[in-house]
Amino acid sequence: MTALKKYLKLESSGLWRESAAGQRREVIANLGDTSLVLSDPKKELALSHWSLPAITRLNPGEMPAIFAPGDADGETLELTDSEMITALETVGAALKAARPHPGRLRNALLGIVAIGIVAAGVFWLPDALIKHTASFLPRPTRLEIGREALTDLTRLTGQPCAAPAGAQALKTLSAKLFGENGGVEIVVVRTGLAGAYSLPGRLVVLPEQFLAEQDSPDAAAGIVLASRIGAELEDPLIPLLRYAGIGATFRLLTTGRLPEDAVTGYAEASIAAPPAPPSDAVLLARFEAAGVATTPYAYARDPSGETTLNLIEADPFSTVIPPALLPDGDWVSLQDICTQ
Repeated sequence: MTALKKYLKLESSGLWRESAAGQRREVIANLGDTSLVLSDPKKELALSHWSLPAITRLNPGEMPAIFAPGDADGETLELTDSEMITALETVGAALKAARPHPGRLRNALLGIVAIGIVAAGVFWLPDALIKHTASFLPRPTRLEIGREALTDLTRLTGQPCAAPAGAQALKTLSAKLFGENGGVEIVVVRTGLAGAYSLPGRLVVLPEQFLAEQDSPDAAAGIVLASRIGAELEDPLIPLLRYAGIGATFRLLTTGRLPEDAVTGYAEASIAAPPAPPSDAVLLARFEAAGVATTPYAYARDPSGETTLNLIEADPFSTVIPPALLPDGDWVSLQDICTQ
């Protein structure tokens, strides 16, 4: 070590005390490669050996400098030779720095663990809490939140269309698609949406254009059905709670209610980033089970048919006409739902 080689074989006189009750006596301090040897100057007899890494100065900045060999009971050495004092302090510091520091390693490991815990709290815990809350909420609470989100949406779309005959036709269509006890409520709005929009509580919002531009209810039914399939695969409550935030989610979990205005502005954020549609395989199977042709839906999603070609070619009802989704009178009433 550079610091040790510089002071190798350095000697100086000093006053040594063997114990706290002992008398001070003159000694020669000889700095070796691993220890400081204290000898009787007259008899040249070694009196004590001090390990260099263990030597500590008891009175930093004061003179004469007093050193001790670690935990020795009262054994001390007084020095006035500035070069020897500097040597002991320099060499001791260099040797201590070169030794392993298990405490530092332990502290570093604890720091890494702490960072991991914080990262889990920041990145994992919020999403885990959100998913747990979403799975825990009863249906009435989910529906209440869905209606709050629908209220926020109506700032962009206007109030839902509510002609009585058309509203009854929507119930008939929902029962046809999801069963009498399916509990899916379809809501029609005039504008503001490019496609069907699923909300918590089994609410599906449908833009009027999918009614006005079609000759039959097949395309509208397909849009609604695909939206609900997507909601079953990815709970629409989860992105809503992510938007509301971890504080609002925790309050919902503990009180059963979101803070006021927690979903304000959610409509703009969610409409701007709509979820990807379910896979073709899932859609084909579910449409067939519901008795809905996929071709009208495919062209409603992409009028060119280029991105939905598989849904067109693999339509389970391409050669068989499925049962009518609505009687003609109900379909006309549904198309007129926004006229009142």
